Amino acid sequence: MDDPKLGELVPAELMKKFLEEIEMARELLPAFDRARFLDGSMTPIWFGSAINSFGVKDLMEGIGEYGPEPQPQTAAERQIDAGETPVTGFVFKVQANMDPKHRDRVAFVRLASGHFERGMKLTHVRTKKQMAVSNPVLFLAADRELAEEAWAGDIIGIPNHGQLRIGDALTEGETLRFTGIPSFAPELLQNVRAMDPMKAKHLEKALMQFAEEGAAKVFKPMIGSGYIVGVVGALQFDVLASRIEQEYSLPVRFEGSNFSSARWLSGEKAEIEKLVNVNKGHIAHDSDGDLVFLTRLQWDIDRVVRDYPAVKLTATKEMMV
Repeated sequence: MDDPKLGELVPAELMKKFLEEIEMARELLPAFDRARFLDGSMTPIWFGSAINSFGVKDLMEGIGEYGPEPQPQTAAERQIDAGETPVTGFVFKVQANMDPKHRDRVAFVRLASGHFERGMKLTHVRTKKQMAVSNPVLFLAADRELAEEAWAGDIIGIPNHGQLRIGDALTEGETLRFTGIPSFAPELLQNVRAMDPMKAKHLEKALMQFAEEGAAKVFKPMIGSGYIVGVVGALQFDVLASRIEQEYSLPVRFEGSNFSSARWLSGEKAEIEKLVNVNKGHIAHDSDGDLVFLTRLQWDIDRVVRDYPAVKLTATKEMMV
């Protein structure tokens, strides 16, 4: 603000307006308070342009300076403190085909505790198998580099061939199931068909891949063939169709579905079985094999709540495996 070059580069009228607006912002807006930022009651704003790389460095430095330290993570068994020595972490995102030249698949792991070093052998809790993490990757935008080490709070990418799924835990031997990774029920459902009926198996493979990524929810109805795809925004159908065609050379079309939303089933086993037997036209399995109730109207949900009080319909599912 005190740089004399500012006056040389900015026209006088614009400079006057700029100084007035800066003064108004300084007088009317509260001073930055890190404690309020950390409790979620204040939002700092950085001005810049990502496409021109202007202000990006300031934003990243601000996040590093003001952002919170790694927080304790909750597992079904106990709470994991960031300062613990053993390495623990969980998969919160899976991305396939990041490199179009290779069918790569990267699981993004958030380290909850410990000092990770490249080449470490970690236990994949879901399968109870050890895996050597020999090529962990750190990402910055489109750039990637080998991660020689990482600490609690860091995010590393682990290339794999489908072993790792969202919600999976990696530890140095302890059996942990991390909680707080929700999967949300979609509110837009459409049927999907391969343009070439002979490529139905290829379509199934592609859909399962996107379901594992969390890019969409995929449901297999109990009655009939084909799949129903669920998303939270209509544009996602276009994105999925484009990705399936580009990454799998498989043109597809999305068509309207009789159903408008989905709810996961839980509760007493006998009551769930009774509900399923009476409502097979509404029942499907998700990509994990869990039972889902497909709804047309709110009336469908109200009917289940009324007739099957021991059954719960939930709009979220905990990704804890």
